[in-house]
Amino acid sequence: MATISKPRLLGFWMCVALVVGNMIGSGIFLLPASLAPYGLNSLVAWLLTATGAMVMAAVFAALVRAFPSADGPYAYTRMAFGDLTAFIVAWGYWISIWVGNAAIATGAIAYLSLPLPWVAATPQTSAMLTIGMIWLLTGVNVYGARTAGKVQIVTTVMKLLPLLSIAALGIYLFMSGSPRLDNSSSMNTHFSLDGITAAATLTLWGLLGLESATIPAGKVHDPARTIPRATLIGTALTALIYVITCSVVLLLIPADVLKDSNAPFAEVARMFWGDAIAQWFAVFAAISAFGALNGWILLQGELPLQMAKNGLFPKFFAKESARGTPVNALCISSGLATILVLMNADKSMVEIFSFMILLSTTATLVMYLLCALATLKLLRSGELAASGKYVVWLAIAGVLGAVYALWTIVGAGIITDAKTCGTESICWAPWYANPVYMGAALLALGVPVYFLMRRRNKTISANSSDSHV
Repeated sequence: MATISKPRLLGFWMCVALVVGNMIGSGIFLLPASLAPYGLNSLVAWLLTATGAMVMAAVFAALVRAFPSADGPYAYTRMAFGDLTAFIVAWGYWISIWVGNAAIATGAIAYLSLPLPWVAATPQTSAMLTIGMIWLLTGVNVYGARTAGKVQIVTTVMKLLPLLSIAALGIYLFMSGSPRLDNSSSMNTHFSLDGITAAATLTLWGLLGLESATIPAGKVHDPARTIPRATLIGTALTALIYVITCSVVLLLIPADVLKDSNAPFAEVARMFWGDAIAQWFAVFAAISAFGALNGWILLQGELPLQMAKNGLFPKFFAKESARGTPVNALCISSGLATILVLMNADKSMVEIFSFMILLSTTATLVMYLLCALATLKLLRSGELAASGKYVVWLAIAGVLGAVYALWTIVGAGIITDAKTCGTESICWAPWYANPVYMGAALLALGVPVYFLMRRRNKTISANSSDSHV
């Protein structure tokens, strides 16, 4: 009887598409407004962020090549540092997801305010609509992953259309030597290390997700070669799109207008193609955010579900509905996102978005830092097999990745608020409004959870042993 071979599902270009698709979400559509106060510092920050992201992509590429069947960052840090560190990585990643979901929903509502001005009539109206969007998609995911998947398919392509249009416009204006790209009179042209550092943390938000390329090797053709290449090339392509599009927006829109804009890309579309196209840009961006939020809400339920099944989260998170969806995990995660939105309901949408992406990025950067350090530890112990010049390059990537992560964590605490900074244009945020301190506090809350679950598991194990005596 003939043997039927199982076809590999993902080739190189499909893996590249997966990386790019996972990284390009809704954040980029509001990010230029958050970067406006930093002026030309943000362009330098984009270049440094792109370089740092490539370094981190190299780290993850090496780890997935060495451990193709491992479960991503949690497994890598567990091998290097043990259970507690791995738990903090998973805990921090969960925090970054539900905080990020609050930011994504904020971005979606911000863009809807262009075709529907009443959406942004008051900060409280925007906050209520943001919460409504979170719970609408939570309901979709509670109903079933299949329904969520159908929603995701409808929204995927739309996220690329506005970005590619603006990128093409920028290239055309640059090649034709258009004076419209000279916006230096209205922007901050003073370069400073603090400004670049603060902007770099914001720009990293657009490139979060590069770690998602640690795809199960069984689904990829020649995984040891395909996954690392796809990780690096996908990250480079995404970074290129972001650098071009954000630079175009920054150079075209006056800084005092850009910093308060709820729809920066739509503003550019209006300048060149009129109100009708601008309205469509806003709709596409909102739909893109809707799709991104749908996918991440799915993950905010699945991650704690799997951790609960492995005894790392309270059993309450493992409860599933009749449809097999993690209803408790979904509702708790969305509840936390709701609280975060309500805590910031008196701020503008750009201010809310900026704070949330800094908080989410800080939590993710802890994972990046520990994965970079795990690479060095596993290299030293010999568990991460490498030879010749590759050892040196991998060690350099690990060191640079760790330094980059630490640098951008510091950047999350730097602000440009005139009321807080006084005569200084940029300063370190006070503790009560500092994403670094809040992120550290949220991560620290995971430590007692870890020890409580460890004690509970030991008790269950002991009782199980006694019952067999």
